[in-house]
Amino acid sequence: MNVKDTVSIGLSAAIVAVEGEHPSVLVVAHEGSLDALPFGPFDPVDHRTLESGLRKWVGEQTKFDLGYTEQLYTFGDKGRHLSAGSGGRVVSVGYLALTRQMREAPGWRGWYHYFPWEDWRDAKPAMIDSVILPALKKFVKDAPDSETAELRRERVNVCFGEGWDEERVLERYELLYEAGLVEEFYRDSGHNKNENKNQGNKKGASLGTPMLFDHRRILATAIARLRGKLKYRPVVFELMAPAFTLLELQRAVEALAGLRLHKQNFRRLVAEQGLVEGTGKFSTPARGRPAELFRFRRGVLRERPAPGLRLGGRRARSG
Repeated sequence: MNVKDTVSIGLSAAIVAVEGEHPSVLVVAHEGSLDALPFGPFDPVDHRTLESGLRKWVGEQTKFDLGYTEQLYTFGDKGRHLSAGSGGRVVSVGYLALTRQMREAPGWRGWYHYFPWEDWRDAKPAMIDSVILPALKKFVKDAPDSETAELRRERVNVCFGEGWDEERVLERYELLYEAGLVEEFYRDSGHNKNENKNQGNKKGASLGTPMLFDHRRILATAIARLRGKLKYRPVVFELMAPAFTLLELQRAVEALAGLRLHKQNFRRLVAEQGLVEGTGKFSTPARGRPAELFRFRRGVLRERPAPGLRLGGRRARSG
């Protein structure tokens, strides 16, 4: 068999934590200090399952023990793993892992370093109007034919038009990739980024921090999955301390979704869904008044098939 016809299986993990208002991902440095998700090859002899192989690689690279873990997606695009010495195809099984043990491992980095256009908590990111939309308009204009131009225009409207959908993280990243607005496009294609016509007067600029191989695409998939699951699964509590205030819970949800929420509407939503119960204890803040401490009410998992935080219509206005 020609080595170019071989397929090997890789394992990668997007390990997410949130501390205060800062959602973070656990990364390791590889190849010229590029950030990478923890990853390694699946060994069918030594690894009993794919997940056991993943846990082994994560432990070796980060000294971190995985908690909540779910399979995310299988990534197998041609050329996605450019440093594979065999020349064969490397297919990676990606996982999403959630933890509240952020301080127990080095290497945490805020996920908005990689996707700065995704954080709308304070206001619409200025780069969308100043950099992204002008470049994407040029991308549409430079389409080879009218049909392609229309398809590109539709994608721009869906991803960056009115009615921001926080779950379209991957679609936005892939659009920016194709338009030559992220570093990975040039690394993968061999093009010179200084010649990119779609960047207008900002030649050589790229958006967000690049990652090894297609790890930023994997992370985009993980963020989109997590944002979607917030609405129908109580996954946010996998990231919270056992006891928390309602404000801490709201800030965590906002950090993950990249949106601000109305305080009273959020509390009403939590109460309607029956997601928490009081502990009878109060926080002891350094400043301000004590706040009641709550915990996740696990009985909700038996009561309803899809307990979550349906955020539609509960948002605060952006500045």
